[in-house]
Amino acid sequence: MLRIVAAAALAMAASTAMAQNYPARPITVVVPYAAGGPVDTVARIAAARMSELLGQQMVIENVGGAGGMTGTARVSKAAPDGYTVLLSGSAVLSQVPQIYARPLYHPLNDFDHVALFNDSARVLIVRKDFPASNWAEFASYAKANAKDLKYGSAGMGSGSHTCAVLIDMALGVSLTHVPYRGAGPAMQDLIGGRIDFIPEQISTATPQIKGGTVKPIVTFGTERAPGLETVPAAPELGLKGLDCGAWGGFSVPKGTPKAIIDRLAKATADAIDTPAVIERYKGIGVVVPAKDRRTPEYFSKFVKGEIERWGVPIKAAGMRIE
Repeated sequence: MLRIVAAAALAMAASTAMAQNYPARPITVVVPYAAGGPVDTVARIAAARMSELLGQQMVIENVGGAGGMTGTARVSKAAPDGYTVLLSGSAVLSQVPQIYARPLYHPLNDFDHVALFNDSARVLIVRKDFPASNWAEFASYAKANAKDLKYGSAGMGSGSHTCAVLIDMALGVSLTHVPYRGAGPAMQDLIGGRIDFIPEQISTATPQIKGGTVKPIVTFGTERAPGLETVPAAPELGLKGLDCGAWGGFSVPKGTPKAIIDRLAKATADAIDTPAVIERYKGIGVVVPAKDRRTPEYFSKFVKGEIERWGVPIKAAGMRIE
């Protein structure tokens, strides 16, 4: 019995010492999608400032595949020491685990959630020569040409995929899905005219919209998005059930010491309070959450609520990947 108590005391002391010295080396941030996509973009902006605040480099590693499940699963199995961090988000935590019949991780049991740090609506973008420029025209054309239309996504079960399924349900059609290993490759094919549309995060879509390489139809948020004020939001058009905006945060393997989680949470909150970061996010349509939404406690409850919220449309649409 004394040996057990002594071992526990030593383990606690080692954990405390590790937390006090954290971080003592570079931190790997796993982005579960290909480079160049929206999740990758917001991660790099935050990580650059956090590296300065923490005094150690936060190194981005892109591990795409299976709608983000491959990279997320890798983090779930990493050592809980704060040196492997997941750029988590709406798709990999609240959607993918409910779509795949055999998910590689559990969003609540396998992770400790650190902090929510961005919100981003989605925007329906079409190829520049698409024969529709507003929602009414898009809906009419999609219904008349359902067998020919193709949409891209960041992968099976990704946020862009689930959002497109909601569009299918709203229109009463079943359009052809072309999954990619991230938003970047999907965007390139949209620009090249090989697919017809993507319900993309505003952070990735805005530069292409402003550059004239794609056309915006409607944003899927509660109000018009920053930087795209001329594009109507779905509620304005009377569209219901299309709130499929994205959010992002940082998560770590379950069992990570609380002191390390708190250190990361503070660095995250301080980073997104930096004027330069706020300005860069604003430029790509990303909103910084209010201060009371950045704590580990809030984020953990928020993830649970999002899992419940997305379970309804996922089940109703019969989305299941064996």
